[in-house]
Amino acid sequence: MRFLIVFLISITGANLMAQMPGEPADPRYFEDQFYLGLNYNLLQDKPNAVSQNNLSYGIHFGFIKDLPLNSKRTLAAGLGLGYGVNSYYSNLRAIRNGSSFQYLFLDNTTSYRRNKLETHLIELPVQLRWRNSTASEFKFWRVYAGMKFGYIVGSRSKFVTADFIDSFYNTDTENFQYGLTLDVGYNTFNLHVYYGLNGLFEDGVVGPDGQSLQLTPLRIGLIFYIL
Repeated sequence: MRFLIVFLISITGANLMAQMPGEPADPRYFEDQFYLGLNYNLLQDKPNAVSQNNLSYGIHFGFIKDLPLNSKRTLAAGLGLGYGVNSYYSNLRAIRNGSSFQYLFLDNTTSYRRNKLETHLIELPVQLRWRNSTASEFKFWRVYAGMKFGYIVGSRSKFVTADFIDSFYNTDTENFQYGLTLDVGYNTFNLHVYYGLNGLFEDGVVGPDGQSLQLTPLRIGLIFYIL
């Protein structure tokens, strides 16, 4: 958290300096090089017995190199590197059994405080960018579409009751993640959507009913871009 606060202060300060009045407009300007996103995580393609609860949230931040494609610099490509953390709260509990894992569905008779799967990813966003900005205008519309590739560097399952906590690394997750992205907005506030094209778990991972646990992620939230 301390790193995130320092990160936000530093890039916000750089953004303010870049927009100071009296500075000549540079026609070779670049847009939206740093980003910070907050999102709500939904699970698609889940078995009928699986339901989400609590607030499944995520945060992602990083740097995207802006590569203008026309002389007006309203069309560009973007290639980036970032980090993402996503939590998925549901009634699907993972139980560690030696070096393997098994899963069960928590029903209404089970008393617990929270149950989640948390993933940490190194992310590579790739975008095709349109915006109606100029060298001197910092409030503009943007539509950025593309893909995001991610590699899970750590997954943790955590089950919490009033009496105990069961927390462990879960290696059943599919490390390579990829999906479609769309960012649309004006000025500071922009809608961000990530539509996963593969599941959170590896092929062959099944629930207690024998159904495959694909659980494809859909993330909807806000993204903030900073020069």
